Amino acid sequence: MRLAVIPARGGSKRIPRKNIRLFAGRPMVAWSIKVALKSGLFDQVVVSTDDDEIAAISLEEGAAVPFRRPVELSDDHTPTKPVVTHAIKEAEVAFGCEISHVCCIYPTAPFLQVGDLRAGWEVIAQGNFRYAFAATSYAYPVQRALRRLPSGGVEMLHPEHRTTRSQDMEETWHDAGQFYFGDASAFIEELPVFAPYSAPVVLPRWRVHDIDTPEDWQTAELVFRALKDKNQAGS
Repeated sequence: MRLAVIPARGGSKRIPRKNIRLFAGRPMVAWSIKVALKSGLFDQVVVSTDDDEIAAISLEEGAAVPFRRPVELSDDHTPTKPVVTHAIKEAEVAFGCEISHVCCIYPTAPFLQVGDLRAGWEVIAQGNFRYAFAATSYAYPVQRALRRLPSGGVEMLHPEHRTTRSQDMEETWHDAGQFYFGDASAFIEELPVFAPYSAPVVLPRWRVHDIDTPEDWQTAELVFRALKDKNQAGS
């Protein structure tokens, strides 16, 4: 059995009720549920939540909510892997079958597309990697990064690259924060995602938005609506 787990707790500090706040006219979590269901990859799409309102909206959107996430896995400091492990074990009891593969999809991933999830599954199905995850490239060479000093000035993190041409620097990548596909045992063993047994599904930078502040939200929604309008105009 293949399972999609969308972890959506109720307590969000910087953007209150972020997971069900309306984004482009729909509750934020609805976009993740929609793409998971549309992909056709999963036997069950489950939302792991501690919140009754999130549970009700998730059910309306077509996801399953067969259990509640316990309080000890619902605070600001809880890592994702224990939440997914809990979901795997609870889902196996609820649905009465063993789970072979899991995809953790964040509830704040409105730019995620069906093709991204299918690309992740293709990586996992080949059997050479334990995880596949969404990633994108840095827009500027990280080797030229600066740090602020207490005096107000700056210094280079890597001064050896002070005169290195940007085109001569190694390209670097970062987690897109959208999904993590893997075999169930990798999650249960809490194997780190960023390791040689993990492969990136590379996304264009314009489809990667970290939505943590009201400004992030506004920017992401403007881009999302612009892309939606463009697609409708071209159809």
